[in-house]
Amino acid sequence: MKKIGVSLLAAVLGGAIAVGGYKFFENKQLDNMTFEEKQKVYYASNPTSTALSSTGNPDFTQAAAAVSPGVVHIKVSVTTRGGQRGGGGSGSPFDLFEEFFGMPQQRRGQPAQPRQAQASGSGVIISPDGYIVTNNHVVEDADKIEVQLTDNRSFEAKVIGRDPNFDLALIKVNATNLPMVKLGNSDDVQVGEWVLAVGYPLGLQSTVTAGIVSAKGRRIGILDEPSQQRGFGQGGQPEQIVSTAIESFIQTDAVINKGNSGGALVNARGELIGINSAIASPTGTYAGYGFAIPISLAKKVLDDFKEFGSVKRGYVGVSFKEVGVVRKEYGLDDVNGLYVEEVVKGGGAEGAGIKKGDIITKVDGKIIYGSPDLQERVARLRPGDKVKLTYKRDGKEKDVMVTLKGEEVNKSSANEEGSSASATQIFNKLGASFIPATDARKKELGITSGVVVTQVHRGGVFEYFGVERGLVITEVNGKTVNSVDDVESALASTKRNIVRIKGVPQRGSTVELNVPIEY
Repeated sequence: MKKIGVSLLAAVLGGAIAVGGYKFFENKQLDNMTFEEKQKVYYASNPTSTALSSTGNPDFTQAAAAVSPGVVHIKVSVTTRGGQRGGGGSGSPFDLFEEFFGMPQQRRGQPAQPRQAQASGSGVIISPDGYIVTNNHVVEDADKIEVQLTDNRSFEAKVIGRDPNFDLALIKVNATNLPMVKLGNSDDVQVGEWVLAVGYPLGLQSTVTAGIVSAKGRRIGILDEPSQQRGFGQGGQPEQIVSTAIESFIQTDAVINKGNSGGALVNARGELIGINSAIASPTGTYAGYGFAIPISLAKKVLDDFKEFGSVKRGYVGVSFKEVGVVRKEYGLDDVNGLYVEEVVKGGGAEGAGIKKGDIITKVDGKIIYGSPDLQERVARLRPGDKVKLTYKRDGKEKDVMVTLKGEEVNKSSANEEGSSASATQIFNKLGASFIPATDARKKELGITSGVVVTQVHRGGVFEYFGVERGLVITEVNGKTVNSVDDVESALASTKRNIVRIKGVPQRGSTVELNVPIEY
């Protein structure tokens, strides 16, 4: 009997040591895991926390119950200049949720004065140790970020990393054992599938709405408004005129509004498949369609934020246009694919033998119907990774492995082309839209020429230097301007990458700006 007791005690002690050692090892390992790996460990240990799939008639009670605690309310304090923040007030039918509840607008004729304003959005907890994903435009201008949970606990958050090209940000609060939302696989999402949008719209508390996936791989041009070119990769002349933003949105008719930005789009099993980011609306409120960033793309970006603080992007090293856009121009028979317009010197595409005039038809064996098909796939990779591209030349297809290069290759290629930039490149860098000033407006201001700044786009030079909508620009580089063509023509005489601008914000006053353009 005594021997049995000793053996039992030894077994218990051994088990405790083993479990304790495992937990210690597990905690150490968690710090080095990706968010997806962390979640696999968590849900393997807590299988009962997984929401069941809805069957039969739509019933989202389990999914809503599982997800809602992990979606947080983000409140930010912002120092604004003239009430403008990003491009939320533009005339575009597509709105990021930047203005949220509508920030106070500057009255015409008054100088821009810095002021404190409050804004609000949503976020999704993806790790129990306090990591939260949201949109870049929710936190990019924030002086202070407060995160409030559904149980009314509040924490101050810090930004770990953010990137406007993806409109994603990773923030963190100092807390543990937080409820989180299970990461899903947006690649498996089907058009027509039921989804839920969870967030904090219009100042309301946690709100759940339902709808379906109405489209995938949507590109709406909202992340790269200053650029009218559509492409991927940088280098040489194309670097300045093609977009580096990545758009491959999941489109849904689940009701989302301002304040939902950064919130969760989940499937009927309660798995996170997207981060709500934009709405299609002529009014700024829900009008039928919303757009979410696919979580399979976001995973890589968020891991980069955690490991490096920024996104490590790999580039194919080409600029292109969709075949459908240039079919007539180049006499192409193809319907799908991407027409290569430029190849970056020293880039991955050049090393793989891709040339100007080739048509990229597949990525990793999948047909390319539009630019998001290539962009999203490549955006999940890092410099040094390989991707299989299929291109067509002289009617014959060929498969090649392209080793992605980092941004430094593209920048050095641009430098080899010379430091002077074209007028179009500079125009795009300004990040603004113009219309001719009316005769009545010119008479009111006592001027004889001018164009009105109608939009100031996110990330452009005008936004950086506080140039606001409504400014009437009379001269660019010493030349009078009365149209958009006049502006672009005058920009051609830019010297030492300094654009000299003269404008009139109100009657009797004139402003002169020397705006540096960096490349």
